[in-house]
Amino acid sequence: MRVALLGPVAWRTPPYHYGPWEQVTGLLAEGLTTRGVDVTLFATLDSVTSASLDGVCPRGYADDPSMDGRVWEAMHVSHAMARSAQFDLVHNHLDWLPLAFAEHCGAPLLTTVHGFSGAGILPAYTRARSSYVSISDADRIAGLDYVATVHHGVDLTGLPFTRDAGPGLVAFGRIHPDKGIHTAIEIARLAGRPLTICGIVQDERYFTEQVAPHIDGDQVVFLGAVGPRRRAEILGASTALLHPIAFDEPFGLSVVESMACGTPVVAYARGSMPEVIDEGVTGFLVHTVEQAVDAVTRVTGLDRAGCRARARQRFGADRMVTDYLAVYDDLTHRPQR
Repeated sequence: MRVALLGPVAWRTPPYHYGPWEQVTGLLAEGLTTRGVDVTLFATLDSVTSASLDGVCPRGYADDPSMDGRVWEAMHVSHAMARSAQFDLVHNHLDWLPLAFAEHCGAPLLTTVHGFSGAGILPAYTRARSSYVSISDADRIAGLDYVATVHHGVDLTGLPFTRDAGPGLVAFGRIHPDKGIHTAIEIARLAGRPLTICGIVQDERYFTEQVAPHIDGDQVVFLGAVGPRRRAEILGASTALLHPIAFDEPFGLSVVESMACGTPVVAYARGSMPEVIDEGVTGFLVHTVEQAVDAVTRVTGLDRAGCRARARQRFGADRMVTDYLAVYDDLTHRPQR
């Protein structure tokens, strides 16, 4: 089977720091190649992969202010579509833009929906000749041809188990109101525990007004974006990950990464969280700050080895690859419309 993985180009694959779509696409490329699939990864040209690498974008446009992301994404998609007839399947991880050119795709098109940024992009989805995979059952909309839900997988080898946690809590993700970083600060304060915050600043005003005033380098520490090795160290050393989201989370990679390190999660029960978290095993689902503070107390009674084991069972990269191979097999044997 010849598969084209059409990856994003905001960052390198795999990303140096932030880049969840790039991270998942890179893991999938490695896993498929290991299984003997002939994979071409369309990504930035500085990407690192065991698959064949192709593309036009020299580096991630999010790391280079001189690059216009709209222009480079369009050229990237155009280049991949020009080669699409050479493959048995094109698997799109680049959101809506390739869908606008789906009629020009020379192979069956599959799109993993990594999340809807807004209602304005929906016409590209509903009108395109593409099949869709959702990353959680919660993140589905009516009218799309979903062939499966495939939960993301993570690289368990890069997320070692930490049996003995420190006293601190951690909040991991974009610094944006959606992620509820200000709420995590309040939960940690009321729980009497230090908090480490990691992530790219996506909303400067929010960071300046609601996060930065609380950073004191002691009770609240901000580390910015951190790479994979440091991420695993921070997650593993924490009592719990706080995830008090203010939106319907499509999946939540940091939640799974935390559980893989043995660190349970206290999350607001929105979006995919009830699917991802096994109550009383890998964490607790809450609805308020007060409930979250109580859960922080209870989370110390959870078995961290059991948390790791459940994460390994449900969210290993190998399971994700197996799920996608089943989808590929189904689509490549379907009569084409």
